Amino acid sequence: MKANYGYLDGSGEFFITIDTDLCIECKERSCVAACPVGLFEIIVDDYDDEVAAIKEEHRKKTQVRLRSLQAGHRSSGSALCCSVCTRSRGSFLVVRQ
Repeated sequence: MKANYGYLDGSGEFFITIDTDLCIECKERSCVAACPVGLFEIIVDDYDDEVAAIKEEHRKKTQVRLRSLQAGHRSSGSALCCSVCTRSRGSFLVVRQ
């Protein structure tokens, strides 16, 4: 399942999408520790699976957080939190701006 976090306003669309199906079998949870802006936490979803999610305090601030992630993405080819994901090879997170 894809979980979308963010908002749409007059200045644009600011969403982070996490493919939670990739999180279910993950034991490492590397994305949480590796995120340079501390976006992620592990939660229990509606199906009792542990998955990555965007922390509540960051959900309405995705415009600023997306800029930080995209800066990392441009310099390294992948945002650090994505590049450490052992399940997705960097594709569990989709940043849309």
